[in-house]
Amino acid sequence: MPTGLDKLKHIVVVMMENRSFDHMLGGLRKIDPRINGLTGKETNPDTSGEPAPVKPKAKFQSQLDPDPDHHFPAVHKQIFGSALAAPGVPTMDGFVKSYWDQLHSIDHSRMIMYYFEPKNLPVLSTLALQFAVFNGWFSSIPGPTICNRAFAHYGTSFGSVGMNPFVISKPWRSIYDRMLDAGRSTKLYYYDGASSTMEVVNLLSRQPQVFGTFGQFLEDCKSGQLPDYSFIEPNYVDHPGDGGGELIASDQHPDHDVQAGELFLAAIYNAIHDNPALWESTALLITYDEHGGIYDHVPPPACTPDGLVAPATATETGFAFKFDRLGVRVPAVLISPWIAKGTVVAGPEDPAAGRVFEHASIPATVTKFFLGKYDARSPREKAAATFLDLLGDTMRPDAACPVFHMGD
Repeated sequence: MPTGLDKLKHIVVVMMENRSFDHMLGGLRKIDPRINGLTGKETNPDTSGEPAPVKPKAKFQSQLDPDPDHHFPAVHKQIFGSALAAPGVPTMDGFVKSYWDQLHSIDHSRMIMYYFEPKNLPVLSTLALQFAVFNGWFSSIPGPTICNRAFAHYGTSFGSVGMNPFVISKPWRSIYDRMLDAGRSTKLYYYDGASSTMEVVNLLSRQPQVFGTFGQFLEDCKSGQLPDYSFIEPNYVDHPGDGGGELIASDQHPDHDVQAGELFLAAIYNAIHDNPALWESTALLITYDEHGGIYDHVPPPACTPDGLVAPATATETGFAFKFDRLGVRVPAVLISPWIAKGTVVAGPEDPAAGRVFEHASIPATVTKFFLGKYDARSPREKAAATFLDLLGDTMRPDAACPVFHMGD
């Protein structure tokens, strides 16, 4: 076992909202050509037939308004070019036309192709360049938040492709239930009721004590009380504060301020890093639940199906969905001092050595590391790639790891 795995005691996952890989990290290709980002030549046709190119003109806020559609029918159009297209070979050329459907403005629809320059996302970009960035991490379903987050908690969405609450219909248990049954510690940290309501119906219905606030997460890091497995939610809504101030949503969901999410990620990283014993023994994964309707150039690959089927009435595309292909690619970064600087995990662009990850990789990894053999899981989760092999034998000196100064 590598020394990094031997030292590992804590896995922390933070899942942000609704941004694609190319939108957030596509600009890193110019810094490190191994990162499968943007060349600058990628385009999508607009509704007039003119090519809309990618441009490094993404703004922190007030640009993607209205919120790009990311429900199943819209994502189908984004991936296959038409809402009526049979699900065959992904063309990834329907993003601009899909966004046009909301305002019927050609100029506005072309903004779905905009991406951030790395200097404008100093926290996420730094972590991606300093630790391990995944070229091939995909959302689990070509659809919205709730069904995708279900895969992070259960390794399945129980046949759901939408945002409606659903009833768990199979005996597959959440990763939190599994951990508790094995005598392991686990916590889901959230901001407030608005956060917890975003979770899947019935999640932790029998273990309400597993929920904790983000403030408690910070205290648990400081006191060395962090559980074996932690899942962290951002703040989903703006809250009026005392004295006229405001607590800004940190989830980065369009059209929330992306900078607030940067500060949130920096606070999580710093909380772990600032406790030397915790830093040495923790792996932190940052990812996003789905792409939010924003352009990415990498076609989603096939995957192991669950054996469940969403009927055409649920997909609203005229076609049933067999859970045999993934959703659009999202940012994912794994952070640990046991990861070599500049690690790039190849994806589908490398047919020989590339690896594909998705949100079922989260419970698959946690289960493998803490629980070992565990059969009562979905076929999808059992087939999902795990990621702790990225931890090696050499711990990087603290001087070689970034620190974010929150007051700057």
